[in-house]
Amino acid sequence: MDSPAAELHQRAVDLSNRREYAEARAVLTRAERSTTDPDLRARIIGTRAFVLSQTGKARAAEQMCVEALEDPRLSDHSRSILTGQLGLLATHRGDLDAAQKWLTTSMEALSQDPVAAAHVRVNRGVLALQQRRLPAAAADFAEAARVYADHDLPLYAARAQHNVGYAALLAGDLLVALQEMHAARPALAEDSPLSAAISDQDRAEVLREAGLAAEAEAAFRAAAHHFGAARMRGPRAEAEFQLARALLTHDPDEACQVAGLAAQRFRADGSTTWSRRAEALRLRARLRGAGARRPSREHVDRLAAELERLSHRDEADALRLTWRIAVPERGGDAPIRVSHNASVLTRLLAAEARVARAGARGDATAVRRHARRGVELLSHWQRSFGALDLQASVIGHGSALLIAGIGSGIDAGRPELLLEWSERARVMSGQVVPLRPPSDEALAEDLGRLRSLHAEGDGADPRVLADLRRRLRDRQWVGTGAASLLPRARVADVARRLHPTDIAVSYVSDGARLVALVVSDERARIVPLDAAAIRRSLPGLRADLDALATVSTPSLAGVVRAELADRLSSLSRSLVDPVLAAVGEPDRVVITVPGELLGVPWSMLPGLRERVVTVARSLSHWVSGPVPTRIGAVGAVAGPRTARGDEEVRTVAAAWDDARTLLDDAATVDAVTTLAAGVDVLHVTAHGRHAPDNPLFSGVELADGVLFGYDIDRIGAVPRTVILSACEVGTSSVRSGEAAVGMARAWLHCGAEAVIASPSIVADDAACDLLGAMHVELAAGAGPAEALARAARRTDVWAPFQCHGSGF
Repeated sequence: MDSPAAELHQRAVDLSNRREYAEARAVLTRAERSTTDPDLRARIIGTRAFVLSQTGKARAAEQMCVEALEDPRLSDHSRSILTGQLGLLATHRGDLDAAQKWLTTSMEALSQDPVAAAHVRVNRGVLALQQRRLPAAAADFAEAARVYADHDLPLYAARAQHNVGYAALLAGDLLVALQEMHAARPALAEDSPLSAAISDQDRAEVLREAGLAAEAEAAFRAAAHHFGAARMRGPRAEAEFQLARALLTHDPDEACQVAGLAAQRFRADGSTTWSRRAEALRLRARLRGAGARRPSREHVDRLAAELERLSHRDEADALRLTWRIAVPERGGDAPIRVSHNASVLTRLLAAEARVARAGARGDATAVRRHARRGVELLSHWQRSFGALDLQASVIGHGSALLIAGIGSGIDAGRPELLLEWSERARVMSGQVVPLRPPSDEALAEDLGRLRSLHAEGDGADPRVLADLRRRLRDRQWVGTGAASLLPRARVADVARRLHPTDIAVSYVSDGARLVALVVSDERARIVPLDAAAIRRSLPGLRADLDALATVSTPSLAGVVRAELADRLSSLSRSLVDPVLAAVGEPDRVVITVPGELLGVPWSMLPGLRERVVTVARSLSHWVSGPVPTRIGAVGAVAGPRTARGDEEVRTVAAAWDDARTLLDDAATVDAVTTLAAGVDVLHVTAHGRHAPDNPLFSGVELADGVLFGYDIDRIGAVPRTVILSACEVGTSSVRSGEAAVGMARAWLHCGAEAVIASPSIVADDAACDLLGAMHVELAAGAGPAEALARAARRTDVWAPFQCHGSGF
């Protein structure tokens, strides 16, 4: 064998693996000119064929391999390698039967060369992915990774491990997918920026399936840019295809445009299978869009049948189902079925199609039956995820089913039925997680680095910051145990928990209407509300609350107070007065709300100012939660640069016999989390900030940096009551209508019974006076919600602080 030519060939292989195809072609030309060895030349041709296939010349690549196989001088080993290459090319072309034949033949002949066989095994795994034989694909990838590791080929091993994750993604096991991709990424990122882009694109598919469409879209756009800059038309089109899938649910018009571009690139590359897949996605976007002319049923059926012939049954099912959802009245009586190995998302589409057909027929019972089955499927899938943000995001895949069920409940006018559907949505947004994630030193180290970068402010490298955030969330998703199912409360369960002077109010929306489901110890009723008036009063509410705390000029402050008072009075007339008119004058009120009402400062509304109010995640959480009991140990913490922070902590400590305090430099993240694990009540006064793009990166500023929402998961046992005297940390970002994520929710998710927090800025004086008085009431034996209400009446300080969770 000619050593210089072999070295050039290996260099070309490395270049092609890094997707540097132009340079790889040049090196392959030099290698081929430098050898007369037929076997080495065959391997060079095989690599050249791969490069051609990746740069839009699939037919030329296949012909090159076929011609090379005609050389009678080739060894059996070289023939087997070329045969395996033909199998890979046939897979890309969509001829899966031919691919199976070529790859099987190659595998059998390479049994004595484990590394070469591993290469073919990876290609066979790719074929199995297209055939949706996912366990077989994962097994091939895992075995290849083992062989590569045994032969000290870490980059190849990382690629195979990444593919194990991709097989898990297609099987719906998002945590395994993320775990394998996370483990493989360092080696891929070290190899080349383009390898990192491919890794990030596949990881973005996990984000998309998890319902995090915005983050997935950003990753797909970045990948398409990388591939476009490298003149990699095929990979660029794949990134655009995945981007269109992410856009489909919320921006079908752009999805249609992007999918059309991808289809054009695939056709130019001669990739028939991919072009048909992109065209099917474009049709689905047209069916979802408002402006575009809908494709005919014949067009849809014809393309779906073609996808089935190309072994993409799941996408064929999704196309047909999208048509049936768009025009349910034209679907006829034919059964709505999907293949036995259909993905979770396709099975949810089938449920949505059945709901749409039942709705078109006016069959409310069938609407609820099909919606219930779909939501139960989603709930079962969701319970495999323990992380709060992942649980909340996944709900988006069932939003249409939940809205259909809630709308049917409103139409029926039956409180039990409406409670069932409102609780289905809210219980799903906060499943119980009994298992804390194990101690993770790498997680702690990354959180420390993130604190340091936050301290740098605008000087921090945004790319490093984004990478740290990605790693932190990946670890948290994988490390948190699966969620357990919270029993869903019935009207009778809620009524039993209420005292004679209590009521429970569940505000429910189906996207258009807003109603209040009101439960007392005697009966339940549905109270209609003026949704338009409520929605007119919500914009500007947060700005008014912030202005109340920050405007100090007397004349301007008076204007702000008057405007806020008018807005709060309007909200109270629309949200509270109809409820009180139906039930009288309760002393205590437990409230649950849809996402659009999360920012309402309920205790400041005139109709509720003199009442004890707690805002529960769901009535099921409240019913199953403990009744507040007498408090033992108390801890109080003051972060840096708070005008009256030290005074507030001293006031808190004075209300108790032996409160433990952390002030100034002693209030570090580690010290505070250690304190939190050993007290019943934790009071934190600090500057806070809500991060809407990723709410669990919200936090409070301590002596050595920010205590993030992700830090809470590192606390072994959280306090029963947490009082956050910090701006904005009571804010939650809304995901999918009912699901909310934020710092207060993070404490509740991790086991706190009640959290006192504000969704907006609060003046230091108001916080110090109100919360100091609240501790006096807590020490006297009042529960959290009652203590806050008593303190407001005693001090005449009416601030946006409210009690979340089981406040009474």
